[in-house]
Amino acid sequence: MSPARAPKNRAAPRVVLATRLFAPEVSAGAFRLRALTRSLLARSATVRVLTTTPPKTAPQFVAEEPGLEVSRFPVLRDSGGNVRGYVQYLSFDIPLVFRLIGARYDLAIAEAPPTTGIIVAAISALRRRPYAYYAADIWTDGVAAIGAPRFVISIIRGLEGLTMRHAATVLSISDEVTERIIRFGVAPERIATVGNGIDTDVFTPDGPVADDDAPYFVYTGTMSEWQGAEVFIRALPLVRERFPDVRLRFFGQGSAEAHLRELASTTAPEAITFGGVVAPERSAEWIRGAVGALVSIAPGLGYDFARPTKTYAAAACGTPVVFAGSDGSSGGALVREHGLGIHSSFTPESVAAAMIELLTEHGTDRAATKRRDRAVWIDGNASLRAVGDSAADAVLRPLG
Repeated sequence: MSPARAPKNRAAPRVVLATRLFAPEVSAGAFRLRALTRSLLARSATVRVLTTTPPKTAPQFVAEEPGLEVSRFPVLRDSGGNVRGYVQYLSFDIPLVFRLIGARYDLAIAEAPPTTGIIVAAISALRRRPYAYYAADIWTDGVAAIGAPRFVISIIRGLEGLTMRHAATVLSISDEVTERIIRFGVAPERIATVGNGIDTDVFTPDGPVADDDAPYFVYTGTMSEWQGAEVFIRALPLVRERFPDVRLRFFGQGSAEAHLRELASTTAPEAITFGGVVAPERSAEWIRGAVGALVSIAPGLGYDFARPTKTYAAAACGTPVVFAGSDGSSGGALVREHGLGIHSSFTPESVAAAMIELLTEHGTDRAATKRRDRAVWIDGNASLRAVGDSAADAVLRPLG
């Protein structure tokens, strides 16, 4: 089945974006889609976003741009405020069927999970309209990594493959993700590798710095099983043997948060704090003031290809990254090859050595020079604005 095509030569193409996460929610996905929306508006498209009612903890957001309409619908969230889990996904996907049927559009864009993608695919086929799928990662790998039953993995693989094969455009955030998309039988010419990035208007080396009376390392964003952030907690006692006043600060949420809190309470409760979800501007303040930012990918779970957005956020602020992961991890290669910090093995001892190295160098002229270099590299190579522009050009191309 070939992707449907919309009528050509529309002065203002009508785009509908179906996503469970959108501004003002604080997540890498929400940031990417906000950038895509802005770029579509700049190309004279009108955009209607079908999304969820944000949690009470989310910052304020007003859709002020001409041509943008944000339609929200309440959904079920887990105890951490996330739309995460089969029931939570369905609470968004089932109403989405009726919201899409009533929408007028020339192009639809679906964001993960694959259940949302398959609904957009089905409705678009009925309407004979093209759709794009934003593949920030591979969900089949994710459910396999957390030990889901085989039948669940098979269902997700089937939905994910079907959605991507029939899409007019599949957006990928890296060459590694693109390789995995091709394995689903997606024609390479339909895949646009647009990269990953960060909002360099918010995450900058200059600006307010969080006030803290001791040196600290910061972890921001999602805390999931496959990231394995507990390695930093286990490393802290080793670091404090040399630097007894150093602390860890966690900001964000996720399925592993409860485990991390429990581990912290028995490891170094006086030196580890959890600050919850904060606005991007506040996150940037904590990153700027940190000795280093912590990023990890647990080896052997199928996610070694990932390049977490928190790496880009830290480097955009000039802050060095301690990336804990396997020797062959893509995120580690990113850090090594572009001078964004230190790539350590996924062991407390290796992580502690990297943290001690950054603490020793912190505050020196050499550290200041490296901070400027990191921010310059991000601005030129991983700006979210550029990612949004590439994605917008790719998804609009089938409209002619």
